[in-house]
Amino acid sequence: MDISHIFNDLNDAQREAVAAPPSPLLILAGAGSGKTRVLTSRIAYLVEAHNVSPLSIMAVTFTNKASREMRLRIEDILGLPMSGMWIGTFHSLAHRLLRLHYQEANLPQAFQILDSDDQLRMVKRSLKELALDEAYWPPKQLQWYINGHKEEGRRPAQVPQANDPQQRTMLAVYSHYEDLCQRFGLIDFSELLLRAFELLKNNEVLRARYQDRFQHVLVDEFQDTNSIQYGWLRLLVQKSHCLFAVGDDDQSIYGWRGAKVENILQFEKDFPDTKVVRLEQNYRSTTNILNAANAVIENNDTRLGKNLWTAGEDGEPVKLYTAYNEQDEAKFIIDQIQAWVDDGGLRSETAILYRSNAQSRTFEERLLNVGMPYKVYGGLRFFERAEIKDALAYLRLCDSNDNDPSFERVVNTPTRGIGNKTIDIVREYARQNQLSMWDASNQLIASTQLTSRAQTALAGFINLIQEIRSQIIDQDLFQQIEIMLDLSQLIEHFKKEKGEKGEARVENLQELVTAARGYEIDETEDDLPPLSSFLAHASLEAGEGQAEEWEDCVQLMSLHTAKGLEFPLVFLTGLEEGLFPHQRSLEEGAGRLEEERRLCYVGMTRAMKQLWLTYAESRRLYGSEKYTSPSRFLGEIPDEMIQAVRVKPANHYVAPVRKHSAWVDDQSAHESGVAVGMNVRHPKFGDGTVVNLEGHGEYARIQINFDDIGSKWLVLAYANLTQL
Repeated sequence: MDISHIFNDLNDAQREAVAAPPSPLLILAGAGSGKTRVLTSRIAYLVEAHNVSPLSIMAVTFTNKASREMRLRIEDILGLPMSGMWIGTFHSLAHRLLRLHYQEANLPQAFQILDSDDQLRMVKRSLKELALDEAYWPPKQLQWYINGHKEEGRRPAQVPQANDPQQRTMLAVYSHYEDLCQRFGLIDFSELLLRAFELLKNNEVLRARYQDRFQHVLVDEFQDTNSIQYGWLRLLVQKSHCLFAVGDDDQSIYGWRGAKVENILQFEKDFPDTKVVRLEQNYRSTTNILNAANAVIENNDTRLGKNLWTAGEDGEPVKLYTAYNEQDEAKFIIDQIQAWVDDGGLRSETAILYRSNAQSRTFEERLLNVGMPYKVYGGLRFFERAEIKDALAYLRLCDSNDNDPSFERVVNTPTRGIGNKTIDIVREYARQNQLSMWDASNQLIASTQLTSRAQTALAGFINLIQEIRSQIIDQDLFQQIEIMLDLSQLIEHFKKEKGEKGEARVENLQELVTAARGYEIDETEDDLPPLSSFLAHASLEAGEGQAEEWEDCVQLMSLHTAKGLEFPLVFLTGLEEGLFPHQRSLEEGAGRLEEERRLCYVGMTRAMKQLWLTYAESRRLYGSEKYTSPSRFLGEIPDEMIQAVRVKPANHYVAPVRKHSAWVDDQSAHESGVAVGMNVRHPKFGDGTVVNLEGHGEYARIQINFDDIGSKWLVLAYANLTQL
């Protein structure tokens, strides 16, 4: 049989991986090195060259989309349907196994799968039946606790007993939750994997049957496997040892959700006769981009090691822009995107990547201001995020007590013992008497129609809103939001949600304060109080600006979301110590810092033609302004690999972007300007003397030695200075 077509367009390393004799194989596939082609070609090779039945092959992916693409590619190569072959995600294959052997797995035939929201409801039910208050035992935190133990293969009986009362209570909730799910035939996502693993581990007959059937197991994105997934794979290949694992330890960025980079690092120890093949030829990026990315990642100690290269062109140098602040960073990037478009490029070919979702707000505002369509990939726009909506609902209720949607949204957020039954009573009373829910609540509190517990809880909420309202009077807009966040305890509420998701929610709430600090009331809304104007702005921004699916638009996304994608023009932003690498990684030790460096490597290798790195000398983020230091990752790129782009002034004269009405000097006859030695007044920092100038146009900045607070750099466009 002629199998030469399988090797068409494969390079030497790819051919070596595809045609390797059956044995444990670890394919270290660098970014953009064609790993999907290698996986599909390997399956075709096994079928055609070794007469392996497709029924004896299992291929595991991490997304359903990847599974479908793999099946279609294999069918295209072989010209045969692959309907009998097991190709799917860990969860879909585990589900298939449990459906076939529900009795052996001690499940009802019609068992149901719980999604994340359904699982959370079952956790809440467990708390209720155990008479535990959600205010003290946050359901989200317990959901995280339960799933974490399941992903490590631990049932309640296998969790080490602790003397800590809190740990004992959490374990009791886990145990009760397990009983509920078993009683009603319910399976959550973590349970799918654990139950499938236990089925094979504890049933010798079934284990032998599937070990004999699946002679070849192939797995993609191996670096992202967790403990239970790897344990399941090892059980399946215990006899054949034919595990074909494709992954990249340099792209392991999901440790926070259970992925174990250790699995790929110890693969050769678990399978002593492993053959390792490195796919190092990159088909995506230019030489200059790859060299810079390699220079960063080689600083990680715990890696198997490889060096990406390309036969393509050197390309443009990696460029670095040092912004004065986050506003300047956003403006510069959007200007570069516009230049790309003016030169014939598409907006959809450009991506703005960031470490924290809260960073998207500044870019979104700038894109909206210039009328450039954009899409937040894999996430919501800033003002559409649930935690931001919660905060805005509190503010709207303070601004107008008759706002029923806001009332319903936060009356029990954070939980304060106001259940659905009480809300239904308030809603119905309001309908019958044509009242707002606020007025209906006040009347019901004064009556005897509610239980004493509901009456007390509802009165507590009413009093809270009144307290917030009384304290924010005559305060600056950002202070109003700070007071609301403090009294509502929203930040404390979301801090209880463990992991990156909870942390991101807290960061977004803190960023709302920053948004308020920088908010300028539209001149057409002079009659509106600042809070009302800001709330209207938030509503309008949430409803407009994001592109339709088909529209040519700029792509905004977090670095985690960007994995697996590629763009001709990429901006990797916010490269500052404490932001990227994230402050948490600096506090938690070398392992987390190495994961941050892998995340930087992933971001850099998304770029195909042009890569821009940016950082800001000062950044207002999470509610406060900080002077920053460049990220250590920038320092790991040799000077000759990076081109710094920052226009310096030809002399110590800079023309301001806009002329302030009170600006007067002896040059005003021909050009408005500012010069070193000039005495000026800032509306916030007071009087000072200009001591330095840098840049030009909208990128100009000015250093002023203020009488009261000392030296400070400002962006001239936003300084709003008056000459003395």
